[in-house]
Amino acid sequence: MALQIGDTAPDFEAETTEGRIRFHDWIGDSWAVLFSHPKDFTPVCTTELGYMAKIKPEFDRRGVKIIGVSVDPTGDHAKWASDIEETQGHAPNYPIIGDADFNVSKLYGMLPAETSGDPSERTPADNQTVRNVFVIGPDKKVKLILVYPMTTGRNFDEVLRVIDSLQLTAKHKVATPVNWQQGDDVIIAGSVSDDEAKQTYPEGWKSPRPYIRIVPQPR
Repeated sequence: MALQIGDTAPDFEAETTEGRIRFHDWIGDSWAVLFSHPKDFTPVCTTELGYMAKIKPEFDRRGVKIIGVSVDPTGDHAKWASDIEETQGHAPNYPIIGDADFNVSKLYGMLPAETSGDPSERTPADNQTVRNVFVIGPDKKVKLILVYPMTTGRNFDEVLRVIDSLQLTAKHKVATPVNWQQGDDVIIAGSVSDDEAKQTYPEGWKSPRPYIRIVPQPR
């Protein structure tokens, strides 16, 4: 079965541009973003890796580690990093997994289990399904899965927005409405009864319908 939200993120050992890791140990007590790439030296991914390096301080501020994975050996990643810095202004400042044996891609359901062979003989189109973003919580559970086509660059500002929502809703019994941004009003979770809600929000809430209870974002 495909990996789903709420599943435990598969653990693995792999070589990265910053040394060998065991994934769950590397995450530790942090949140993590794993984002995948079909092949090194591809144009859209080059822009993505550079942008992630640029906004890494935003992930750091939220206690989130970032790690890339590409279906090529780590030696190729090092060469690609020079191109990324030259063209995007920022070199990767986070580890990138070398998935030349396709292990991570298969564990995360991005390539068929029977995939094998020399990664250098595969084209980006052969690996076009390796274009996912996984947000993983400190409990090692998958919190978000985004899947993009090769021709569309990913919106990592949206990933930050979702992480803000995930971290807020993990701490408070609320949900965030459409297009929510940090500081906007939120919705009391449906699992909270009105009596319980009154204890947390003694001043009440806006309620255009009984099932919609709007309150300021908890601090």
